[in-house]
Amino acid sequence: MTLEQLRIFVAVAEREHVTKAAADLNLTQSATSAAVAALEGRYAARLFDRVGRRIALTDAGRLFLVEARAVLARAAAAETVLADLAGLKRGRLALAASQTVASYWLPPLMHRYQERYPGVSVTLDIANTEIVAAAIHDGSADIGVVEGEVDDPALAVAAVAEDEMVLTVAPGHPWADGRKLTPSDLAAGRWVMRERGSGTRAILEAAVGGKRLDVAMELASNEAVRSAAEAGAGAAVMSRLVAASSLASGALVEATFALPRRRFFTLRHKERYATKAAAAFLDLIREPR
Repeated sequence: MTLEQLRIFVAVAEREHVTKAAADLNLTQSATSAAVAALEGRYAARLFDRVGRRIALTDAGRLFLVEARAVLARAAAAETVLADLAGLKRGRLALAASQTVASYWLPPLMHRYQERYPGVSVTLDIANTEIVAAAIHDGSADIGVVEGEVDDPALAVAAVAEDEMVLTVAPGHPWADGRKLTPSDLAAGRWVMRERGSGTRAILEAAVGGKRLDVAMELASNEAVRSAAEAGAGAAVMSRLVAASSLASGALVEATFALPRRRFFTLRHKERYATKAAAAFLDLIREPR
């Protein structure tokens, strides 16, 4: 039994006329009759009584008509879902991002995306770079956006933005005097740092050339690091996006040390199908802002 046979049967049943049904379906009369005969022969059930030049549904035909209409309705609904997905009228997008990206850079993009595609459900998981990369590997996220470089042959990695890093201290800290610091100065200081696996921490560790650092606190969020630095617990490296409000209020001071800019990267699994929802989000990220 095929959907085409069901469509032909329903058309004939509704018109009670093979020739009229064939004309409306743009089929020959013989093809229309053959489709009905194939259903009757396949299931050994008489669906129509031939009365003169007209036909009428049998009891079996009337029962089958109800089910045939239901099947065609479900098929039409399925076609609509596919059409909606193709047009991004509905769907799902799972994002995973490291903290600075997720808290400060990504939300405006997510808002623009949902304004453009309101029927697409968007979720965001927040973790450090290593965990985000793992989420792309296991398929729990469609797209990752991270601050750290990822060297993984299974992942498609693309740079999408730059982020300025700043060295911050509380106003009473010795480094708040504006003098130019050296890597040796940094190695001698006390630090408030993010956890291992964080892209922010990797920037600092690279800046001191692998020297061992005196870590006063190791914290799992940018906001906790910023608060601890404001309280004088130690110096901290963070994105200017994170530090901006504290620098503006005077709660933190920018120490003089040139840190490299870092880039934000999108991650996608090379071997997984890229949904239209995911492709549209990547296109949005690349748009000029």
